[in-house]
Amino acid sequence: MPPETLVTGQILSFAASPFGTPTPGDAAEVHEAVLIRDGKIAALGQAAALSAQAPQAQRVDLGDALICAGFVDAHVHYPQTAMIASWGKRLIDWLNAYTFPEEMRFGDPGYARGIADRYFDLTLANGTTTCVSYCTVHPASVTAFFEAAQARRVRAVAGKTCMDRNAPADLCDTAQSAYDQSKALLESWHGVDRLSYAITPRFSPTSTRDQLAALGALWGEHPDCLMQTHLSEQTDEIAWVRSLYPEARDYLDTYEAHGLLGARGLYGHAIHLEPRERDRLREVGAALIHCPTSNTFIGSGLFDMAARMAEGQRVGLATDTGGGSSFSMLRTMAAAYEIGQLTGTALHPAQLLWLATAGSAEALHMGGQIGNIAPGMEADLVALDLASTPAIAQRSARANDIWEALFPTIMMGDDRAVKRVWIAGVPI
Repeated sequence: MPPETLVTGQILSFAASPFGTPTPGDAAEVHEAVLIRDGKIAALGQAAALSAQAPQAQRVDLGDALICAGFVDAHVHYPQTAMIASWGKRLIDWLNAYTFPEEMRFGDPGYARGIADRYFDLTLANGTTTCVSYCTVHPASVTAFFEAAQARRVRAVAGKTCMDRNAPADLCDTAQSAYDQSKALLESWHGVDRLSYAITPRFSPTSTRDQLAALGALWGEHPDCLMQTHLSEQTDEIAWVRSLYPEARDYLDTYEAHGLLGARGLYGHAIHLEPRERDRLREVGAALIHCPTSNTFIGSGLFDMAARMAEGQRVGLATDTGGGSSFSMLRTMAAAYEIGQLTGTALHPAQLLWLATAGSAEALHMGGQIGNIAPGMEADLVALDLASTPAIAQRSARANDIWEALFPTIMMGDDRAVKRVWIAGVPI
């Protein structure tokens, strides 16, 4: 890798959140060039000025391609890679029919390595440069994921999924083993290279009070870690939680009572929230992770993005593969737009792109490292061809601004639109 690379194209950088800007498009700026030095963004600006500043830099001219931060997928299940797009089940049936049988295969470290490699190959081809994944109950599944991420130099977050009830015996641990194994994995991987550990109870129905308390204690001992789980995905799931935890005020209280509510908590789906839950999540600064293709594919419901943003929630965006039906964050943005329409708000292209980059990075408390193109940030980038298919090209040709040019790619684009990807300044 040359010490400096000068990339020219349409370099898009966010100066603010488009959800807090009267005209969302004004939250971003488009530059002619970006200078990458030693894996980080050194400067943005006019091509001639940056070329004069770094005359020895390797020049990469990408014409009219849009270059933005690499996509940040805030909630995935890499063990579900091979079973994506399995037909016709709601959440609980989905787990029993597809997820649990597949996850039992991850007791084989070789199988786990193969799926981890496949997962990263698929997601990098779609421009995703950071992901947050659930693994399985098997510690080897975490090792396989982190080793695959480390080999590709990507920034990644993951954790051992913990369950001690309401799951097949081969997928159950105990409160003590969940604590012990999670702690050992955390101590082995958290902060190594570009890797971070997430304490990971799957969700309240598959954990006893003792296990939730043990994981809450572990989080209290390592508060710099993220904690990921599921919350209020489906109405029948909420009823199940109510029957299992009759003393709880609501679903969120099953976590809160056991030390699993905090600013570094990532709560997947969070569709059917009670007023108290919304208030507490906002008060502590936790993140709600919107999984639009999964929510429609499994029939979970419609996340009200406009309402959540208006009340000041922190929100990230995610594919939720394999309950989600695509590895592509472009398709995920399109689904978020469609759900926005059904809930009464047409999300602007700037808002969609921000959710898939800076918004998700902020949800992970990594907004100073990834998710945007700004001096000092890690150079995880994606170049998008805004005319990757004839249908997209004929529409983008009529565009009056960058957002009209980008929107057809959001709505109709796939991996063909991903022209180039950089990981820490290195093209892959």
